[in-house]
Amino acid sequence: MHKPKILIVEDELIIAKDISNVLENEGYDTIIGITTVKEAILQIENNELSLVLIDINLSDNSDGVELGNYLLKKEGIPYIYITSYSDNVTLDRVKDTRPHGIIIKPFKTSDIKSTVYIVLNNFKQNALLSKKLKSSDNVEKKDDIEEVPFMLKKVIEFINENIDERINIQELTALTQWSQHHFIKNFAKYLKSTPYQYILKKKIEKAKILITTSDLPISSIAFTLGFSSYSNFHNAFKRETGNHPLYFRQFKKEMNT
Repeated sequence: MHKPKILIVEDELIIAKDISNVLENEGYDTIIGITTVKEAILQIENNELSLVLIDINLSDNSDGVELGNYLLKKEGIPYIYITSYSDNVTLDRVKDTRPHGIIIKPFKTSDIKSTVYIVLNNFKQNALLSKKLKSSDNVEKKDDIEEVPFMLKKVIEFINENIDERINIQELTALTQWSQHHFIKNFAKYLKSTPYQYILKKKIEKAKILITTSDLPISSIAFTLGFSSYSNFHNAFKRETGNHPLYFRQFKKEMNT
């Protein structure tokens, strides 16, 4: 059976070895001895990795957040930050890279085991969910937008493919040959909604699925879907569904028990 392979990017080799021992006892393969962003990228490009653990403050003036940005753009590999700091300044630095988890030093063995297990499990479930969403999007494209002009079909495809990102009107307008005013007018004519309302509806639809089918924290779901803050997501979710996200999750769990 194929073992998940985990890259540990940590310049304190004693800590890296401790983490490696914990993970290998749990049945994972690990790679250690990687202390810079450059070395880490080389390993990522040449190995089939299931997860990357990243120390934020690396040696040789390397910054783990830089590696997080690289993985965010690359997609396909979840990553967890390791840091001695949990202050707001540090959290603000890392939040835009959308890590799948954070482990605070000093950590316990159980912190490593539980965080890695949950992140890998959630990432697997989200991958399955994405396939389902793409399938349902294809059905919707056939059923709901057959009469939409070609340029708007390109816009809708772009929205569906990038629903986890922050999408702005300028990006969407650029996909057409229209002015921004003309684009918004045509969008509303054929989709019976403004671009903003359409994007928000799609994000909330995906949020409802993530809330009910994964163990991801609500705050992580908010950032995963490109909302600028938890409060922004919370208010939008309540407007669209009539429920707070946490109440929605609790209600769905009670319905399924």
